[in-house]
Amino acid sequence: MSENKIKVGITHGDINGIGYEVIFKTLADNRIFESFIPVIYGSSKVAAYHRKALNIPNFSLNSIRNVDDAHNKRINIINCLDDNIRVELGKTTTIGGDAAFKALELAVTDLKEGKIDVLVTAPINKKNIQSESFNFPGHTEYLEQQAGDGKALMLMVSENMKVGVVAGHVALKDVPSKITKESILTKLRTLNETLVMDFSIRKPRIAVLGLNPHAGDQGVLGTEEQDIIIPALDEAKKEGIMALGPYPADGLFGSEQFKNFDAILAMYHDQGLAPFKALTFSKGVNYTAGLPFIRTSPDHGTAFEIAGQDKANFESFRQAVYLAIDVCHNRAENKELHKNPLKTHDLSELEGNE
Repeated sequence: MSENKIKVGITHGDINGIGYEVIFKTLADNRIFESFIPVIYGSSKVAAYHRKALNIPNFSLNSIRNVDDAHNKRINIINCLDDNIRVELGKTTTIGGDAAFKALELAVTDLKEGKIDVLVTAPINKKNIQSESFNFPGHTEYLEQQAGDGKALMLMVSENMKVGVVAGHVALKDVPSKITKESILTKLRTLNETLVMDFSIRKPRIAVLGLNPHAGDQGVLGTEEQDIIIPALDEAKKEGIMALGPYPADGLFGSEQFKNFDAILAMYHDQGLAPFKALTFSKGVNYTAGLPFIRTSPDHGTAFEIAGQDKANFESFRQAVYLAIDVCHNRAENKELHKNPLKTHDLSELEGNE
């Protein structure tokens, strides 16, 4: 980290959406320079287009060729596109998808090389970004492939809850085949590790949801709970992971019982994200756990319908920036703490030496 300030890489996302608006609004507060150095991966021309559309006259950007030239008191931008780029606010275009990928590709390269400390991604359109170079359901899967090691876990984070999913960007008809003892164990291990190392939670309590309504009602509404989920929980407990359940999703969220846990592991995307967003939509953050580098994003999409209209709520993006910074600090501190753990002794051995 440069002079104890974290370098925050920010990708502009789909150029026809609200990415630049939430970036501008987040970085408009000059106090940001006290704690981090912003580096936008995007386009000065596209940024100027959005500033004009949003009527933001006084927003200065420092154009740089590479992240090493970043000024610690300026909002830096690295041009990833040529000047012929075309912005069509509110429309989904192949140009918009290509522009989003070019920024993401360069930012991830710098992230892997340690030139930036964390990455915050503005929303992409999952359809128009598809190409020979990007053939993934979303950011999470692309980043997992780029990491080369580790198992990515999409973790939605807010002040009141953290929700991960076993089957992420998967069609609903394919979910049952993704729910296996090993897949649940893999996600539980990743979730437990990130709660300890990235969020500094000692002995985290994790609530695990069932797959079926009412968590199967003891086999009446499905047997996945008895055949797969409970055996996975038993194995996790043997590994020292405090995973409890399976709980019916409606009961856990509806009764606010979720507040008794440090995190929740849902079986599939909408089972976990629908209640999460209903309760925390404007302040939630999508954190990619389980990777050697740190990436966050807001919990909303491109919002083409309000692009360029100065209507976007930037709170989720702002929270994404500061969560990335907090995780960066926590991870560094906890790595240091766990580097030389205190030696443990078997009490029976000590008694035998008396």
